Amino acid sequence: MSDAHSPDTPAPGVGRRTALLGAGALLAPGLLGPAPAGAARTAPVLPRYTFLREALDTSSLAYNPTGELIFPCLRGTAGRLSGAPGRFLLYYAPHDAPGGICLAYADSPEGPFTEHPGNPIVSRTWSPHYSVSHVSSPHVMWNAEHREMWLYFHGENTTTRLARSRNGIDFDYQGTVLTTAMVPGTTEASYARVFEHPLPDRGARYVMVFMRNSTGGNRSIGWGWSADGITFDFDPRPLVSHSSVGVANLSGPHVVERGGSTYVAYHTDRGDIRLTEVGRDFSLRNHLGVVHSPLAGPPDSGRSAAPSYGSDGGTQYMFYEAGHRLGATIAIARAG
Repeated sequence: MSDAHSPDTPAPGVGRRTALLGAGALLAPGLLGPAPAGAARTAPVLPRYTFLREALDTSSLAYNPTGELIFPCLRGTAGRLSGAPGRFLLYYAPHDAPGGICLAYADSPEGPFTEHPGNPIVSRTWSPHYSVSHVSSPHVMWNAEHREMWLYFHGENTTTRLARSRNGIDFDYQGTVLTTAMVPGTTEASYARVFEHPLPDRGARYVMVFMRNSTGGNRSIGWGWSADGITFDFDPRPLVSHSSVGVANLSGPHVVERGGSTYVAYHTDRGDIRLTEVGRDFSLRNHLGVVHSPLAGPPDSGRSAAPSYGSDGGTQYMFYEAGHRLGATIAIARAG
């Protein structure tokens, strides 16, 4: 499966350089759907995705401590990992305590997916590195330079962490890559995804997008950049501000490359998924509106969130959270 990646005021050339504790895709989105009232119509950037099925039978999972699953991330293994249990690895997690980073595998993006017997593969306690109430929001990036799967995840919501693996299953802890102390005026910095995306003017090879909660209680999309995927600079201002798109909260960002430009997809507190064009250098702020509207009935029941995109054999897919917050499952949608 091929990877698809993807401030209201452009960032200055230098952000906050942060130090690490310790040493060291699937991209594509859904056709622009109905725009909000008064919004300008634009040419489609993403295909239209149609719900296919739930990725997992939640009633049969051996590890399902809270009855809710979030933040899907699918990665292909062909040409990357030898001895992988399937052509595709699906990472996901519960959110509420105790959380836990989980894994399922399949030979097709359409499933069926089999739960890994060792779940959770990363738990809320990892001695001597941390002990927290929960870990969640797994995003795995294939790091071609190191030929490793790099797992970014949060725990607590103030802290984003990194672990690395040669086989996509057994991870070694790297350290902390983002905390609220690194982005002034925030109370949460989590739900991060990292993509290989060169920014020559910043000396960067990777970008991170994440949810930032302000001291005022509104969630927007933040961003940072890095030369090595470990130590990041962060813009103190939002990449996409909640107020600029007319909602109270945004989250679940994903970077998307299309037609020579770069976009960020994210969900809103209205249950839809929207798209903002940021350009190759992340200097644009072109808000394109709704790209995916949730099903009124199950499994969405009015909410689609945390999209993750990819393609296999020319067919494009979107994996997403379906259902109300703290009661969601993982859904698969297919283009066409």
